Amino acid sequence: EEFPEESSLQKVEELIGALSSQKTWSMKVPLEILGIELLECLYWRRGALIYMFCHTVKGRKEWLRKETDLLKKFLKEGIHYLIKMLDFRCTDNPNEEFVVQDTGTAILVNEGIFSDTHLLAMMYCGEMCYWGLKYCGDQGTELHRELPGSSENIIMDFQEIGEKMLTKYIAVCEGPLRSHGWDTKNAKRILDYFKQLSS
Repeated sequence: EEFPEESSLQKVEELIGALSSQKTWSMKVPLEILGIELLECLYWRRGALIYMFCHTVKGRKEWLRKETDLLKKFLKEGIHYLIKMLDFRCTDNPNEEFVVQDTGTAILVNEGIFSDTHLLAMMYCGEMCYWGLKYCGDQGTELHRELPGSSENIIMDFQEIGEKMLTKYIAVCEGPLRSHGWDTKNAKRILDYFKQLSS
């Protein structure tokens, strides 16, 4: 079992803490020195670890019944880390050194998708938003903004974020990457769930 019930919570919190300790260091070092790839990797590792933990514990009915608030906390953090990872190379922050060779590549670059990891981050975000709505029942929830010394909170709307991420994921998988075998069935099923909530 990847996340044993008796010890996994403490281990996940320790790992996230260890990865997060680099955050303070990275904010003091210019992006040009540290590099986008390393920053993306730090955020990806935290987000993906939380995704896997939540994927495991959502199947434990007794744990879920007692620890809904804890699940919600982890979901918010995981989504936040993955969004930050995806934001490093968004269209507002283009990588000028990248040479676009064809239309499909141009679409991927414009969407900030430079690897399979970027696609997985979108799907993971969408799934975690779905779990937030299904298991925690929250439409909007506060998330502490990740800025040193900031006490400002922002609202995280699971449905809005999930729809945005999964719509982009489907468009890319069925567009430029349609011949690469990416499955969109689960993403479409989750989008249908979101639509039912809105109707």
